[in-house]
Parts: sequence; C-alpha cells; structure tokens
Amino acid sequence: MMRTRPLKVALLGCGVVGSEVARIMTTHADDLAARIGAPVELAGVAVRRPDRVREGIDPALVTTDATALVKRGDIDVVVEVIGGIEPARTLITTAFEHGASVVSANKALLAQDGAALHAAAEEHDKDLYYEAAVAGAIPLIRPLRESLAGDKINRVMGIVNGTTNFILDKMDSTGAGYQEALDEATALGYAEADPTADVEGFDAAAKAAILAGISFHTRVRLDDVYREGMTEVTAADFASAKEMGCTIKLLAICERAADGASVTARVHPAMIPLNHPLASVRGAYNAVFVESDAAGQLMFYGPGAGGSPTASAVLGDLVAVCRNRIGGATGPGESAYAALPVSPMGEVVTRYHISLDVADKPGVLAQVATVFAEHGVSIDTVRQSGKDGEASLVVVTHRASDAALTGTVEALRKLDTVRGVASIMRVEGE
Repeated sequence: MMRTRPLKVALLGCGVVGSEVARIMTTHADDLAARIGAPVELAGVAVRRPDRVREGIDPALVTTDATALVKRGDIDVVVEVIGGIEPARTLITTAFEHGASVVSANKALLAQDGAALHAAAEEHDKDLYYEAAVAGAIPLIRPLRESLAGDKINRVMGIVNGTTNFILDKMDSTGAGYQEALDEATALGYAEADPTADVEGFDAAAKAAILAGISFHTRVRLDDVYREGMTEVTAADFASAKEMGCTIKLLAICERAADGASVTARVHPAMIPLNHPLASVRGAYNAVFVESDAAGQLMFYGPGAGGSPTASAVLGDLVAVCRNRIGGATGPGESAYAALPVSPMGEVVTRYHISLDVADKPGVLAQVATVFAEHGVSIDTVRQSGKDGEASLVVVTHRASDAALTGTVEALRKLDTVRGVASIMRVEGE
C-alpha cells in the first residue's frame, strides 16, 4: 500500500544536472511514487542566481539560502549537485544534523572528505549515496559496494573522464595533435573553457580515490592517488602504440598488491592492447574494467557525463534512499575495515615503452642495454631506426617498478650518446 504523505526533497544546485533532476522528478512523478511506495515532492531549490528562468520549476521553490533549506527539519532527502568543497561539505553535514539523508554527485568532496561525511551520516543514522560521483549514468558504485560485497576485488581499471577519452580517440583515429583535438572537444561542448581538471587528471584522480576506497575497504584520499595528465601525449606516441598493436587511454587504475598487503591508486596515460575491451571505448564514453576472485572480469560501459545521464544516477540513488526512509532503515555506509596501506607510485610494477633520441653509431644499443641491466630492468623488445648521425631507439620493458624505471631514465640521460628521452609511456592491460 502506498502511503499518502510525500517524501520531501531539497535540491542544492539547478545547473545542467540539477535542472534534469527536477524535470525527471516532475515528469516521472507517478512512476517514481509507484517504485518508492510514496510520492516525492520537490520542496525547495537552492541556487546562486534566483532571477534566472528555470523551466518547469515553481519560482516559489527557489531560494538563495541553502542553509535555511537544509535546516527546515521536514526535508527527507537533500540532493547536492553544486560541486566543490564548500559550501557543499557544510550543507551536507547540516542536512544530516537536521534529519535528512543525502544524495550527492560531488566527486571532489567525497575524494577529499568521504570518511568524515560517512561518519556524520552514521552518527545521525542517515544515508549517503553518490552513484553519480563516478562515471555518470553507469551503475558502478552500487555494484562495487553491494553486488560484489561478498567477493574480493583485485583490480579496477577504467576510462572515467569523457573529455580526455574524446581527445585521445580523436588523436588516434585522425592523427590530430593534442591541441587540435582539444579545440574540437571544446567546440563540441565536451571540454570546459578551462580543461585543466580533465586533461591534467584531477577529475579522474578523485574518481579513482572513491573507487579504490570502495573496492578495497580502505580509506583512500585524493592525496593518495598518483596523477599524471595527458597533455604531453603526441601523435608520435600514437604511431608507436600502433606499431605495438596498442592505443593510448587516460586510465584510472586501482589495484591490490600481489601479496594483498597494500593497494595503489593512480591516473596516467597508458598504452593498452587493441584486443583489450577498454581499447574500443570511443568518443566521450566511459568504461570501467573490474577483476575479482569469484566473478572474474566484469566491464561497465556507458555515458560518463552530461545532464541526463548524471541525473539518471542521482534519481536511482533518490529512489533507494527514499525506500530506506519508508522502511526505517539505512543502506550500506563506509566499509574501511581492511585499512590497507596505500603504496607510493615508486612501488608500482608495470611495463614501459621508452623512446630515446640517440646518436646513430655503433655501441649505442649496448650502452643503453647495460644501463637497463644495471638498474634491474629487463628489456622485452628494442627497435632502432635512424640516419645522418641521429637515431630513434624504442625500448619496451618487461614488468618493472616505477622507482627502477626512474633510476634507469636518470642514468640514460647522463650518456653522451643519448640526446634526449622523447617519451615514456606505461603499458597496461596485459
């Protein structure tokens, strides 16, 4: 039997995502009520610019006083889609204190202060859901913390930023340079006027912190994630990747050490084989590849950003939280019992593709190979080409630690026959 008293929802933010949340709540009101077991009512919308016309939203609901809205006491669920650290953090904790559960899409805040937010939710016996914080419409957070709760996740590797994937895909498919591909992404609305958060990996790093924390039952903060942007990737790198049967993606990688005693989280460009499922993810789409003991290999794929896809994830959380409110229960909170240490990047082991500009004369290859051997880095393949006294030497290693590779490159730079290190790219997915 459906209860008649509606569940009241406060919406913080009414931009691209917030306006879609409000629209779906209105147009799908009957369906949402049937799925929840009670009507849901938009009780207030907090914005910065109240004079802007917002189609389909009663102007009487609009306020600039977000604090007063979350303090009302009759609000059942607060939906936070304003982003950033403050005032979002204070508004969320205030919502818990005044009896509301929270649905958030705020990846930056969750990556930085997720533990404190979960603690506040637990203290007040309220829900904190955030499916929309990672990979837009793709169901990912809930499968990781609920569907796979009985399994042991060993690795999560994915494309979690649509802007960077569009740029790299365009470079791969057309031979365009980085700036040309970025300009097209900006013209099409895939890239912001200031794309730094995307192309330098900050956005993906926040998502990696969230994914690692959930997957390994360990608190992983944004500062724990190694981050490397993709602005230095060149058309020459893609040419080298194609010669290896690979392409290049900006990947978020979270993995458990082989001995299970630690975890790592990192974001950087990497070559991946063309036969890997992530290699075929095109345009602005996202995909996340999960490896676990019992389930094996799973892949989650779909639109990772945009108003409607992100609003879909928000509404899914809203339905779950509202059902919990009716049932007098809460869903899963933070699971950090494992408390595994997060290893530094220097301990990460992977393969590497190194391009060197060298003198084209006898003995160069032997000198380079000696340096690799002295630093304990085993060479898989070598390719050399050149003329007129200059040459290019491409070395692909077997698996080695980042620290060992760093030492190797520093030593190579000291050789008189090495003119420069053109590029260094990790090789993943093998």
